[in-house]
Amino acid sequence: MTGEQHVRDWIDGWTVSRGAAPPLVEPWGYTIYVGLAEHVGRHVFGATGDGVREDDVRKVAGAVTGRGTHLKVFADRERVLPWLGAGWEPYGADDFLMTTGLGPVPAPDTPAGYRLRTWTRGGVTRVLLTDDDGSFAARGQVAPTGASAVVDQIETSPEHRRKGLGSVVMRTLHAAAYAQGAVRGVLACTPEGRLLYESLGWEIVAPLTNAKYVGGAVG
Repeated sequence: MTGEQHVRDWIDGWTVSRGAAPPLVEPWGYTIYVGLAEHVGRHVFGATGDGVREDDVRKVAGAVTGRGTHLKVFADRERVLPWLGAGWEPYGADDFLMTTGLGPVPAPDTPAGYRLRTWTRGGVTRVLLTDDDGSFAARGQVAPTGASAVVDQIETSPEHRRKGLGSVVMRTLHAAAYAQGAVRGVLACTPEGRLLYESLGWEIVAPLTNAKYVGGAVG
């Protein structure tokens, strides 16, 4: 598959996972309305790597006037940030778009001292791990959309890290997505998340640069 196809897979699943509006197709990519005060909407460029065009990024970034609009560009920060202009604030660092094939996998064992719960609502399957007293330990969710599925909102509480809980969450979501017909997964992640996902067989599609419009000059 091409990078552009992985981007579309991610957009389709992410909008379901977050309850966002269906993506609007643009000549350069997609516009998605999210509906939050600090995340009104986002412009996601469809190209990846060297296929991202400076003229497109400059044109889209320059047309934004409302605070709370985000940009997602699948190219290196060093290339992208000089194209954004005043009012844009980058966030995250060295994030990535990743993918993997999905197949039959055995259900992972829940570590001793933890309880695993799963449920599905509105096309999104969620996984929750708590410790024996009911405190939050880890979570994640997956949104299958046909042949692809987006893994999203993976989180492990700091005091429960390095115990294999992230792997349990990911394998449980993998099995749930495959059971619903998905044969490939896609996600966006931080450098810390990348280490977990690569250990589970995920591969990098492209770097991801994030920025939001805050108005005025960037401090």
